[in-house]
Amino acid sequence: MSELKNIEQFHNSLPSGGDESTWFYACLAEDVPDNGGVCVKYNDMQIAVFYFTRTGEWYATQNECPHRNQMALSRGMIGTQSDEPKVACPFHKKTFSLKTGECLNGDECSIKTYGVKVIDGKVFIGVNPKPDA
Repeated sequence: MSELKNIEQFHNSLPSGGDESTWFYACLAEDVPDNGGVCVKYNDMQIAVFYFTRTGEWYATQNECPHRNQMALSRGMIGTQSDEPKVACPFHKKTFSLKTGECLNGDECSIKTYGVKVIDGKVFIGVNPKPDA
């Protein structure tokens, strides 16, 4: 019974934010390199998870770079541009805001971003369910 209570408390501690996000366990926090990223898979999606060590902030985006449709953003370099956290595609050097997904090079392409929550050393990502077909 106490195990069930712990699971309920754990589930209730996940963010809700009033949105319709589905939160899934992605990885352990220790699996993500300092000031770097990793790729996790959820259903048919590849999601890049990043950790800025100096600010203690976590971000998640699609892993696919829209410029050439390559699954590479998790291997990109992260940094800031005018205090905006960003990731640069390792192949094309296109940079994207980790907060909004906007291309910071002025191109019209953008990337999806996702909420991230770290609880007891476990990283969770919030994704929106697919719209009904």
